Amino acid sequence: MPKNQKLPADDGKNAVTIRRYLHEQDFESLRQWSTDARTHAMWCANLLPYPPDAEGFADALRQIQARSGDQPYLAADAAGEAVGFFCAMPNPQTKEIMLKFVIVDPARRGQGVGQRMLRAAVRMLFAQTDADAVQLMVFAENPAARACYRHAGFSERSLTPDAFRFGDETWSRCNMVIRRADMES
Repeated sequence: MPKNQKLPADDGKNAVTIRRYLHEQDFESLRQWSTDARTHAMWCANLLPYPPDAEGFADALRQIQARSGDQPYLAADAAGEAVGFFCAMPNPQTKEIMLKFVIVDPARRGQGVGQRMLRAAVRMLFAQTDADAVQLMVFAENPAARACYRHAGFSERSLTPDAFRFGDETWSRCNMVIRRADMES
């Protein structure tokens, strides 16, 4: 997205709403989205348990929240169905918010749901905080996710080669960012 271009608004029928993740209500949907070990590693760099189980996932989220202040969120479609998940970690020193563990229901991928979720998340986070930017990390070997983030307005800021090993593969990590100033025109 070019600088000084506002994030497009979403129409009502395709809108995605963001709310706090409610473990007892939401985990079963989320559990089904991590379909295999490689997909799981692409999603969370193996920082969350695989295969996902309710107790392990809840415990991991509690530990991450206690350590770095992450807040988990769920994205829902107009019918209220879960379509995505992410955590947001504020960093008051840098005035940035890190999106982590971004995932979309596999049945909804390729339909613009991820872009709508990210746009809604960015709008919400900028409205609720004084953050100057929202950033995220994505493995370079996940081109669909990188394209989704670019279409949602994020730009690539840096690339760390050979940042993660999965089996006999080595993945590079890409940092992407969207700035508040880029949205205000």
